[in-house]
Amino acid sequence: MELTITYEEAYRELEQIAQEIEHETVSVDVLAEKVKRASDLIALCQKRLKGTESEVNKIIARMEKNPES
Repeated sequence: MELTITYEEAYRELEQIAQEIEHETVSVDVLAEKVKRASDLIALCQKRLKGTESEVNKIIARMEKNPES
């Protein structure tokens, strides 16, 4: 399942889910649904972070190879 939200939106939603679970405001009937959503959001955030890290490393490598750019 590909989510089309930004990293920041996903992170905020994860924070909200964590607060709901921590403060026990999540109904037992929807707990599994919330945990599944959190899992999807975590996967999205990890993917975006790894992609960003890869891009930054490529840029740094190019800069080190050609410092005049």
